[in-house]
Amino acid sequence: MIRPAAPSLRPAPAPDDFADWEALLALILDSFAYMDGRIAPPSSALALTPQALRERARREYLYLAGSPLIGCAFFAVQPDALYLGKLAIAPAEQGRGLGRLFLAEAETLARRLNLPRLRLETRIELSGNHAAFGRMGFERTAAKSHPGFDRITSITMEKPLFPAPSG
Repeated sequence: MIRPAAPSLRPAPAPDDFADWEALLALILDSFAYMDGRIAPPSSALALTPQALRERARREYLYLAGSPLIGCAFFAVQPDALYLGKLAIAPAEQGRGLGRLFLAEAETLARRLNLPRLRLETRIELSGNHAAFGRMGFERTAAKSHPGFDRITSITMEKPLFPAPSG
């Protein structure tokens, strides 16, 4: 049985005075640890630092959930999409719908910014992620190889957004 996320854990924009970059990094690394040894090249999360996260939050929208932190996502404005990056849910909290709540926040933000789609990238080896995002309306739109690889290493998935129903 799925334990639903508590309503108080709804993702929200990071407060202007957010400063716990070490905890944010630990959350991302913990959430992405299952990829170790499964994907090649290794996740870019392994190269993150607290300073890099702070700088990224200046350029992108950072959303957080929980205190202590149990989820995060960065949303970057691209010319034709809102890009979802570093969506991370604490392993103990996975399967409770928190990822869906982050995606709902991304969709709301994209609509507010008049962007026609959500976009994300996921590694080719992570078929479970492909299926999960597919169930949430994402479709595979591109594939690429990381430098030095002669095979596909990553796929791009997009979810088109349509005008919200008027009411």
